[in-house]
Amino acid sequence: MNEMLEKKVWAIVGATPNTDKTANHIYHTLRSHGYKAYAVNPNYTEMEDGSKCYACLEDLPQVPDCVDFVVPPKVTLKSLEEMDPSVHPYIWLQPGTYDKEIIEFAEKKGFKVVHEGACAMAAVRMR
Repeated sequence: MNEMLEKKVWAIVGATPNTDKTANHIYHTLRSHGYKAYAVNPNYTEMEDGSKCYACLEDLPQVPDCVDFVVPPKVTLKSLEEMDPSVHPYIWLQPGTYDKEIIEFAEKKGFKVVHEGACAMAAVRMR
C-alpha cells in the first residue's frame, strides 16, 4: 500500500461528477493531497468542477502510475482482462469492486494489487 501511495499519477475508474458518490470523493481527495488524478468513466465527459472525464485509460494524456477501481466487480474484471500489467502494474481495488476470483486473476496476470478493505481516500488522508 505504501509503495502505491508514493505513485503520484492516478486514474480513477468509475469517477463521477455526482458529489454524493464515493468515486467523486476519492478523485477530489487525491487531487487535494497533491496527486494528479484523472477521472475515467465512459458515461461522462466532465466532472462537476469542469475537469475532463475520459472514456477509457487509453484516452488519458499520460499513463497513470496507479489505476484505482470504483466500479462493480463485473466492470473491474472486464477492465483487468483488457489491461496490460506491464503498462499499468499498480491497481487499487476499492471495497465492493472485487471478489476472490478477481484478486486471483489480477495477481496471476501480474498486477500489483491493493485490496482488503483498503480505501485509497482514507489511506491518503492518513499519510
